[in-house]
Parts: sequence; C-alpha cells; structure tokens
Amino acid sequence: MPTEFISLTFPNASTEINPIPNPAIDPDYLVRYARNLDDYAFNYTLVPYDSSYFDPWTVGATIAAVTKNLKIIIALRPNTLYPTVAAKALATLDQLSRGRAVVHFIAGGSDVEQAREGDFLSKEERYARLEDYIKILKRAWASPEPFDWDSKYYQFKQFRNLVRPVNGTGIPVLADIFGLWGEPLKETKEQIDRVYAEAAKAGRADGDRPRIWVTFRPIVAETEELAWAKAHRVLDALQANRAGGKSRVPADAPPPQNVGSQRLLEIAKRGEVQDRALWYPTVTATGARGASTALVGSVQTIVDSLLDYVDLGAELISIRGYDNLNDAIDYGRYILPKVREVLRERESKANGEH
Repeated sequence: MPTEFISLTFPNASTEINPIPNPAIDPDYLVRYARNLDDYAFNYTLVPYDSSYFDPWTVGATIAAVTKNLKIIIALRPNTLYPTVAAKALATLDQLSRGRAVVHFIAGGSDVEQAREGDFLSKEERYARLEDYIKILKRAWASPEPFDWDSKYYQFKQFRNLVRPVNGTGIPVLADIFGLWGEPLKETKEQIDRVYAEAAKAGRADGDRPRIWVTFRPIVAETEELAWAKAHRVLDALQANRAGGKSRVPADAPPPQNVGSQRLLEIAKRGEVQDRALWYPTVTATGARGASTALVGSVQTIVDSLLDYVDLGAELISIRGYDNLNDAIDYGRYILPKVREVLRERESKANGEH
C-alpha cells in the first residue's frame, strides 16, 4: 500500500511552546488549519480524544465541511459511546464527508484517564471490550438487516442500521495497525519483525499484515545549523513551560503507564541523538507523554530520515511540529512532495519505466 501522511487536528493557536491558558476553539483557525492540510495533500487528520478535551465528532464534521480530500480520523474510546450509536455516527459523518470518515479505536492506555469518565475495567478487559466493539460496528455497517448481540460487554436485540456507509459495507478502521512513537531504526525493525512474525503465526499472508504507523515531531529549517538552533529553542520553551506549570504534564507527574512511553524514556537514556536525526531531549522534557520524539535537520535530512522508516515497512507517517500551523505548511511545501517524489521514482524504476 502507498505511504500516507497524517497530521493531528489543532482547533486553536495554542502550542506546547506557546500555550494559551484554557483556550476555546477558534473556528477561523480550525478552518485555516484543516484547509492547509487539504491543500498540501495530507492524507488524514486525526481528531484526538481526551477526557477533558473538545468533542471530536463536531470538530470532525466541521473539518469535513471545509475540505475536499482530507480524510477525518475520529479517535474513539468504547467507554464513551455505545457501539450502535457509534456505528450510526460514523456512517453519518461518512455520508457528510462523501466517504472520508475513518475511525481509530483506543482501548485506553491509562487507568487514571479512563476512570475520569467512569471506566474502571482493567487493561486486559478494555482490550477484550474493544474487540467486541469493533465486531459490532463492522456488523452494523455490513448490512441493514436487524441483528442481536449478547456478550459480556454488550447486549441488545434487533438493532438495525439504516445509516449506510458511502461504500455500502464499511468504514476504514485504523485498528489493524501497529503504532510506534519515533524509536530508533534498530528498535523499530525489531518491533516490525515481531509483528510480522506474529501475523504469520496467525496464518495471515504478507499482503494482509498489520500496517505500521510511526509518529515524529520534525524540526526543520533551511540548514542543519539553523534546524539545531531551532530545536534548542523548542527544548528551552518545553522545559520552561513544564517548570512553570504551563505544560499539560506537571513537573511532578508520575511515570507514564503505557509501554510506548516507557520505551521512549529508556531509549533516551542512551543519548540525545539516534541514527540520522532522531532527537530525544524532547522526550524527557515532556515525560514522554504522547508523540514526543523529534527529527531535526534540513529538509533533505528529514526526507531521508522518513524514507529510512518507509524502507523498514512504515506505511502511515504521522508528523506534527511545535508551531502547529506553520510547521504543517512547511511539511506540506517541502517534506511531503520530496518523499513522494522519491517513492514515485522508485516505483517507476521497479516497473522498468524511464
């Protein structure tokens, strides 16, 4: 499958380096940001979910109304919406966007965060519930015929979904993926090999393996020197904001519960720079909360670094910076076209074209 690019959705001008206290949605900013992603041919924007954050459904519908090609990924936690309601909501968004709705299911990586909205299942139970949830939605999209459900987590009778997905049978689900938060090439390859091996054990063909999703925070400038100077300004701001209580992660926050963040913190102990341009001080400065690994360098360095991960098997590349709108524009102008140009040249050569 082709390499595709994802950006996070930002509904206002607040950033990690220049935070605005308790910011409201800025409709003009949201529209401008979404249209830039659309104009610069990002494939997807992920509308995130947090127990204290904006509703992703209304944000997603707003984005759909002002864009033409950008696919909208709704982050969905099963504890927040009954599956029959979610099936209709996603199909409705799919119709409104003319087939651009996508869903990214989140089992929930933090017990504390889940408890904020009344979810007290264990991590193992959350994953079991998610499996049930996905089966129900796929069944609801596959046919308008009524069906019953009786399981540990959900029970209902004769539900029918007359809100049909645009393609008639389903909505893309970013569940059959394996996500990584910017680990070095060696560790990334080890994890991908492990995923592929498990898929083979399960009897899945090479063309049916989980897709690999990698996430970075590129810091790019005209030259290497300027990029590194910019990176250190970003780091200074991250550290100052956290020390001053302006960060979403308090200075005295406990260690992260999820394994991905724990891995990043362990790797950070080995040194600041890994491989070509993978920079880890941004990980330690933010406590590895979410995507926090930076790529630092000139346009060509960032392009080459991303291609390194494509060569390992990454098909979904999520990139977002620290100056959200301006960085997205820079990526769209300079990074995405160069990566795609190299991939087109490779494909032409592989097909014997000149």
